Amino acid sequence: MPISGPDILLYEKKDRIVTITLNRPERANALSVELMHRLLESWRRFDEDDDAWVAVVTGTGDKVFCAGADLVELKESFEKTRQMPAWPEFYKTGTWKPLIAAVNGHASSGGWALAQACDIRIASEKAEFGIAETMWNMPAGWVYGLTGQINLGHALEVVLWGDSRITAQRAYEIGWVNRVVPRDKVLDEAMSWAERMLSLGPRCVRNLKEILYRSLFMTPEQAEVFYHALEANLKGMQDTEEGAKAFVEKRKPVFRNR
Repeated sequence: MPISGPDILLYEKKDRIVTITLNRPERANALSVELMHRLLESWRRFDEDDDAWVAVVTGTGDKVFCAGADLVELKESFEKTRQMPAWPEFYKTGTWKPLIAAVNGHASSGGWALAQACDIRIASEKAEFGIAETMWNMPAGWVYGLTGQINLGHALEVVLWGDSRITAQRAYEIGWVNRVVPRDKVLDEAMSWAERMLSLGPRCVRNLKEILYRSLFMTPEQAEVFYHALEANLKGMQDTEEGAKAFVEKRKPVFRNR
């Protein structure tokens, strides 16, 4: 099925930083099936672009990051077909490049899933977070990854109690949000993290992200074998030579992902 309406998701790149913006403010940036497909497109585009090193994900406006799945669309689907729409797994980003969520406002259910898919979460002090699926008997299997980010007790708290709307400060306290900042500083803070990433070795960054995620499902012995095999890709790189030279010469390295 062709995907139309490019304005519902904005994709911009500047200085190796990609900004992906949910742009349905009239629907609280809710995830329609079309928008989910567009997100999957954006992950592929970002991952395949050698000149894109880090991405920031945010929503239009200053009150809502993403209200989750579009329940109006869901209701209409039930009325027409008596079935749920086929929701693509938009939260599977498929990239080892770093992702930063600039959570500018409320993030519920699918909005939580989108932020969960990112590696770093910067939240507005006015943001609230919730997973509402138990309130409406909806699927939310994507929560399987949450215990890799916070402990089991906190995961049970936010998943089972149905959109209890934890504050940004509470999300920070349980270790899920990395920074809480004033509402008008969220994107600036996220961009400062992204700009810092541009000074780091991109291959090393991607290696270490992959090791951290994959090792959640490995024994220590398996993880050791894996990282030794993975990091062989650093050998012979110009960036590896540049890093050593810059250290000796007491200057900042200039990496090119080569």
